[in-house]
Amino acid sequence: MIVRVLWQFYPEFKLRSLHKNSFRQFASNLRNFFLFFVASSVSVCGYAQHTLRVRIKDARSLEPLVSTTVLVRGINIAAIADDNGTMTLKNIPDGKQVIIIRHVGYKETYDSLVFPLSDTSIRTVFLQPKEGELGEVVVSATRSSRTIGNIPTRIETISGEELEEQSVSNPGNVRMILSESTGIQAQQTSATSANSSIRIQGLDGKYTLLLKDGFPLYTGYSTGLSIIQIPPLDLKRVEVIKGASSTLYGGGAIAGLVNFVSKVPTGKKELSFLVNGNQTNAGDVSGFYAQKFKKIGITLYSAQNWQAAYDVDKDGLSDIPKFSRFTINPKVFYYVNNSTTVSLGANANFENRLGGDMRLIQHKNDSTHSYFEKNLSTRLSTQLQFEKKFSGDKILNFKNSIGYFDRTITKPGYLFSGKQVSSFSELSYLLQNKRSEWIVGGNVWTDNFTQTNVTAYPLNSSLTTLGTFVQNNFKVSEKIILESGLRIDGTDRQNYFFLPRISAMYKISTLFTTRIGGGLGYKTPSIFSEEAEEKGYQNIEPLDLSKVSPERSVGANIDFNFRKRISDEASVSVNQLFFYTRLKSPLVLSEAPLPDGNFEFYNADGYLDSKGSETNLKLDLDDISVYVGYTFTDARRHYNNTDSLNPLTAKDRLYVTLSYEIEGKLRVGYELFYTGEQLLSNGQTRPNFWVMGMSAEYSFKHFSLFVNAENFTDTRQTKYESIYTGTIRNPQFKEIWAPTDGFIFNGGFKIRVW
Repeated sequence: MIVRVLWQFYPEFKLRSLHKNSFRQFASNLRNFFLFFVASSVSVCGYAQHTLRVRIKDARSLEPLVSTTVLVRGINIAAIADDNGTMTLKNIPDGKQVIIIRHVGYKETYDSLVFPLSDTSIRTVFLQPKEGELGEVVVSATRSSRTIGNIPTRIETISGEELEEQSVSNPGNVRMILSESTGIQAQQTSATSANSSIRIQGLDGKYTLLLKDGFPLYTGYSTGLSIIQIPPLDLKRVEVIKGASSTLYGGGAIAGLVNFVSKVPTGKKELSFLVNGNQTNAGDVSGFYAQKFKKIGITLYSAQNWQAAYDVDKDGLSDIPKFSRFTINPKVFYYVNNSTTVSLGANANFENRLGGDMRLIQHKNDSTHSYFEKNLSTRLSTQLQFEKKFSGDKILNFKNSIGYFDRTITKPGYLFSGKQVSSFSELSYLLQNKRSEWIVGGNVWTDNFTQTNVTAYPLNSSLTTLGTFVQNNFKVSEKIILESGLRIDGTDRQNYFFLPRISAMYKISTLFTTRIGGGLGYKTPSIFSEEAEEKGYQNIEPLDLSKVSPERSVGANIDFNFRKRISDEASVSVNQLFFYTRLKSPLVLSEAPLPDGNFEFYNADGYLDSKGSETNLKLDLDDISVYVGYTFTDARRHYNNTDSLNPLTAKDRLYVTLSYEIEGKLRVGYELFYTGEQLLSNGQTRPNFWVMGMSAEYSFKHFSLFVNAENFTDTRQTKYESIYTGTIRNPQFKEIWAPTDGFIFNGGFKIRVW
């Protein structure tokens, strides 16, 4: 190359015609050329090493994002933002370069710049939080328009891809999804029907309020079979608020609340199908469709689930009941204009569930093999919602739901059937500005249960509750946010409840945040509880409202949250929670029967309290993710001047997951559960146990295959003891403290048409 340049600029350079003078001239010119070449090279090198200064902020809070990684694509040049969210990239070469900006919990940002820059001043980049992570989600359970990152109430969410991944293990219901969260235990209450309830922080399932899109559709009699009938595949996210939360929706939320939020139509249409099966002859077929047109939006979910009776321990009784269930959830949205939306939806669920003696289920019964438990249920509900947005970010919201639940329980020589009709109506108005938000409203909640089979002591009940509430979210400063609320409820039983709540959030830095809060809760007397469900409502004495009183609680919690990106490919987040709940005069079922053989509910003389901590650690390293969740729960009964542990509440629970993911292509996961010793109601102790599982999913453009090995160690209660006493003709089932179904291997495929 140098020779060509010399030849071009020095045509006299002809080797065959060199003479003495010309050679001297050539040498002088050559020396000058090399000096020019070296100087030019140094100049060019210096010119090519450019600098970029960037300041990174949160797009919503406008706060600086510490430890953000900024790099140049394809070149080993990177920098990490300092405590002010600023950084400097050096030695950037000439030409067009792609700048990549990454921060844990935020959407990755790309920017193409041509160097040298015409403007070398510092550039400000605003990052948007990812859906479901640092603050993008607007949580509907609190009615607030603020994102989760700006709400002092501690709210846990399971959303997006995480919800879809977890639903693969059990596409038929949400039981597994909830049990994988710290502080939540899915407690099986029946050995034959496999019914389960949700316990939060050691408190019985009756103290957890279940919502669907902010509607209390699973209360009273309809709580039975609820979490094993709620499908996960039409859910956008699950919101969990732990601790006394009656200020938000009223009675029932003593331990907390769970809000199942449905998918809504977006600008992108969706059509997907799922087919699943396992080795116990169970199957799931479901489909979901969503599309938004100019004035109309539609969502439709439909599923058929079935299960053959399965006896894993070969004792002659089913460990998994036979059932068939059909679900359909249509919803229509009408967009009147840009500020007004009306939606009308319905949920319908029909199920036939049969457990008991395997020979009877297979139609081979005789006088000895005659035990069974049959559940026939119909669950119907409607949801109507009207939302009107006014200028100044004011929002008027009205919603109404009507629910119907019919269930018949049949056992040898016993029948219990009843129907529940309930309604919920709420009107609220939201006013807000940059610093403050007010929500005022009121609601009417009715619940009527009628026992339809003839009996001398029907368990009929009715309740009407009127409530009014006010909530406020106030931004004191860039670092401090306060949230307060007050609800006043009154019932037709002449009970009145004054329910304040307050929370505070302190943003110590972009890495470290703390929340503290507390409130009151209550629950009106009801027979619908885990104790009565275990007995199938057999020999339950009707409530005497002159002798029982509402249960009241107080609770508080504080948590500390830390998030940091360690490097370009690694990030860590830690959350530490401490909680306390005290429940005065809880309603309990008598251990000994009355003279007529019935068991009655009464208010215990004393209180029940639950205290403990939850630790959550998540580490992301490139394509590998590790999560560790540990819960310590000390739930105790302080009745009649005695102190004892709350039965079936393990002090120690551990959940660990390890996953590897190539985004959009492959996902492999391993999970481990540890449950510590548990105390039974009879005072006996049961040992700790471990459960492990593995799953994998491989995705194509519109198609994915998945497999899941749940409890591949085959941990079962029946490996430790028989599940029942007595005879197979009249079994008396023991309390369930460990899995009963054993190892489950399932697999299937998902199709995403759009």
